[in-house]
Amino acid sequence: MGGTVPEPNQDLQRLLTETGWTQRQFAQSVNRVATERATPRTYSGPTVAQWLRGHTPRVDARPLILEALSRRLGRPVMHAEAGFPAPADDSNGHPGTSTVEGLVDLGRQDVVDPSRRSIIGASLYSVALTIPDWPDVVGRMETAQKGAVLRIGMPEVHMVTAMTERISELDDQFGGRHARPMAAAFLVNSVAPYLKADAPESVRKAMMSAASDLCYLTGYMAVDEGLHGLAQRYYLKALELAGAAEDHLTYCTTLRGMSVQAVDLGHGQTAMRLADAASAASPAAGPRMRAFLAGQQAHAAAQTGDHARALSYLREAETAMDKAESRERAFGSYDPAALNYHTSQVRFEMGDMRGAVQAMQQSDRLRYDVYRRTRVKERLILAERQLAIGHLEAACATWSNALDDYPLVQSGRADQRVKKMLSLLRPHLKNQVARALYDRARTVVPVRLQR
Repeated sequence: MGGTVPEPNQDLQRLLTETGWTQRQFAQSVNRVATERATPRTYSGPTVAQWLRGHTPRVDARPLILEALSRRLGRPVMHAEAGFPAPADDSNGHPGTSTVEGLVDLGRQDVVDPSRRSIIGASLYSVALTIPDWPDVVGRMETAQKGAVLRIGMPEVHMVTAMTERISELDDQFGGRHARPMAAAFLVNSVAPYLKADAPESVRKAMMSAASDLCYLTGYMAVDEGLHGLAQRYYLKALELAGAAEDHLTYCTTLRGMSVQAVDLGHGQTAMRLADAASAASPAAGPRMRAFLAGQQAHAAAQTGDHARALSYLREAETAMDKAESRERAFGSYDPAALNYHTSQVRFEMGDMRGAVQAMQQSDRLRYDVYRRTRVKERLILAERQLAIGHLEAACATWSNALDDYPLVQSGRADQRVKKMLSLLRPHLKNQVARALYDRARTVVPVRLQR
């Protein structure tokens, strides 16, 4: 009996058609890449014909083929897209090939449909324009997207860090619905090529750390949108990269983010394990970081019913925050407003609704204006709790304040709370204040949320 006839590689054929090359031109381009890498090849048109018929190229040839295609098409081309088997992790000091490819596949799924890619690209350049020395940033982005990056240095790391900070600011102000696809596009088109490029050891680790931070942020924005499976995949990539970079800060921050996601979904035991793991991963944490971690441990413990432990962690967070406030630099957005939010959550889990309301009101008073998305979401929560203790008109005033900013925010979590607001108001429409708020909301809230 003869061997099994391979299936034609339709994925590779589709890419070749997209390039506009002949089979001979394709082979020549692969040979050029091989020569650049000091591993000359003499592939020809018939070789390409074999690949298209389904004969899988040798393992060491596949990266050459993918690089040639990436350069021609102006975007990263990964193994799966070319119909090749998934690669094993490499051992040459780069992050595992499968890690980078998984990141690209994940980001591609998140960049929405092809018709919006040009819009996202334009948005990315708009973000880049806000960064000092922006022409250099844009130039580095273009180089990465054209597949011309062979070696990187600290300027590329600084560019990734600066872009991550700007995307984070957009998320804080406007929510993640628009910012997340930009982050995903940036991961695919710029960060992934940097992770594959040659670099000194210190630069390589710094780039993995910067990529990890961006993955964490993108996961956080996916949580805000209610895309929890997608968020978990981003968080796992963030952990992989932070671990490889030996970046304890981003590693424990990501674990804490996973704990926040779990506790918000009502998975208290999982949230507790993740919060404890985050704390254990950062034994030498400074006071603000300690407050950041202990506040989450308090919330998770309260949800599991361990009230004594929750109050102990809350006291620890308060003590650490007092120490941190005497220092200049904040850790991320964890500040007294965030600590009061955790106090409110602990009180709520313990059944102390009045205490939960008071702490959330204090959180709202202390919150910086730049955190608009958080302000909207947490005012909506505060109003629900005010209503729960019978303060209907106070709740309506808080809901009204939230609606002032709501049209500026693109957030799945805010949308869910606004929909709940309408539901909670309906039984009270004979109250003049509630009726006025309800009528106003119907002019502000999208129709899809009013059903």
